[in-house]
Amino acid sequence: MTTTSPAKKPGGARIAVQRFGTFLSGMIMPNIAAFIAWGFITMLFIPAGFFGAKSPFGWHWAPVAEIIGGGGDAATIGWPGAATALTANADGGTYQGYVGLVSVMITYLLPLLIANTGGRIVYGARGGVVATIAVMGVIVGTNIPMFLGAMIMGPLAAWITKQMDKLWDGKIRPGFEMLVNNFSAGILGMILAIVGFFAFGPVFLGISAVLGSIVGFLVQFNLLPVLSIIVEPAKVLFLNNAINHGVFTPLGIEQAANTGKSILFLIETNPGPGLGLLLAFTFFGVGAAKASAPGAIVIQFLGGIHEIYFPYALAKPMTILALIAGGASGVAVNMIFGGGLVFPAAPGSIIAVTAAAAGGGVANVLVVYLSVIVAAVVTFLISGVILRASRKRDQEAEGDSFAAAIDQTAANKGKESSALGALRTRAAGTTGSGTTEAADRDVDGVLGGVAGAVTTKQLNNIVFACDAGMGSSAMGASVLRNKIKKAGIEGVTVTNQAIANLDGSADLVITQNQLTDRAKAQSPDSLHVSVDNFMNSPRYDEVVEMVRSQHESK
Repeated sequence: MTTTSPAKKPGGARIAVQRFGTFLSGMIMPNIAAFIAWGFITMLFIPAGFFGAKSPFGWHWAPVAEIIGGGGDAATIGWPGAATALTANADGGTYQGYVGLVSVMITYLLPLLIANTGGRIVYGARGGVVATIAVMGVIVGTNIPMFLGAMIMGPLAAWITKQMDKLWDGKIRPGFEMLVNNFSAGILGMILAIVGFFAFGPVFLGISAVLGSIVGFLVQFNLLPVLSIIVEPAKVLFLNNAINHGVFTPLGIEQAANTGKSILFLIETNPGPGLGLLLAFTFFGVGAAKASAPGAIVIQFLGGIHEIYFPYALAKPMTILALIAGGASGVAVNMIFGGGLVFPAAPGSIIAVTAAAAGGGVANVLVVYLSVIVAAVVTFLISGVILRASRKRDQEAEGDSFAAAIDQTAANKGKESSALGALRTRAAGTTGSGTTEAADRDVDGVLGGVAGAVTTKQLNNIVFACDAGMGSSAMGASVLRNKIKKAGIEGVTVTNQAIANLDGSADLVITQNQLTDRAKAQSPDSLHVSVDNFMNSPRYDEVVEMVRSQHESK
């Protein structure tokens, strides 16, 4: 007798990692503003910062730097009311020093924000509250910034809360709901905080130590550029979020807190390799890839949307070797000359990179720029050789290969994005094939339902929703907002937010088709429209007409 086992879904492991990376990114991205705020405070007020005692510009702002940056002698400065703590001095003695903002933000604020966001993704506001309580135990139970612990403990605490609530769902006597809900969440949060302090804290501390030792080993033996062998192919397959936000960002923040900057922030976000690849396609590419590459450079280099160059790499897989070489060269430059960023550059735009590098002084900015230029040049030269060698063959067989590469990129990501949608539209325009309407599929035919509901459902609050509530949804909201404004319609708000934050107040929710089911579950009373391309959907005109009809019928 023979038995058969179900066939494994192709790419199952990769898809799982991608989803994990997307989840990590969903916790980090909504809080990037907090990272930037901490980064600027660090850049300005630590001893080696702009206004610190060791300012590279000689701009010491005493005693403000010692108060905000921390470490100033409270007895000498005498600023009343500010938090102080027992601080060791160079002589081995102690004094009451100002705590400042830098250490408090990195130790408490940032991990708590991450935990709360992760908890909300899993189980709404209730999950966010319990997650925040639980992670507090992990934070206090360790002596390093606990980003990794927040990323794991936060969602786990929310999931446990969700399972607990299922135990007595529908079994609580009327009038006792608030009592049970508040006390159950409070007691569970207390238990998880204690468990986090004694059990999870040491575990996460050990994990962080292992990851840190691996990076330290690579740095010690000058092997950090080798990481590009993993990072650059991972980016093209959309595995970068798992690597960057799961490993590099937490370790980089710890490193920046100790040394003022970190090279780890530039391993994945360096825009040089993508720039070099797109330049190579601009000069040596063929067909739609060549025609669309110059526009993609603006989006990638200035906008920081790196995924725009992924289809080019997939259209010519050999160029991934060029990306690896370019990425490794950029890392090597930063290692040799001590370049790094003060805080994470998100998105990976040269503008964000410049802002994050400025805290290290002019010399650091120049080193970072050099790393970007070297990475771009190396990638360009190798990609150029690869493209030139196959140019004749590519011209004969170009066809829809680039369009197929765009589709493959979207498949790797697991969903369409505004950047890829715009690239598809641009490529279609250069070849004369395909239309936006064909690319923008309304999977549910839901607009017919909306049209039928115009008279009964007033559309005053329209929300664009995506995983993180930023980036593509913000751009989509901007497009529709402008269309509504040009139509002369007033009294309609168009905003963007994460799907996890939908609270049912939206009259109409617009999502990419892969996310519509999640949005419906989160906001079941709203009308829902599915699109493939946030940037240029024909559905927007239909929505505008429906809103116009409503306002004219008043």
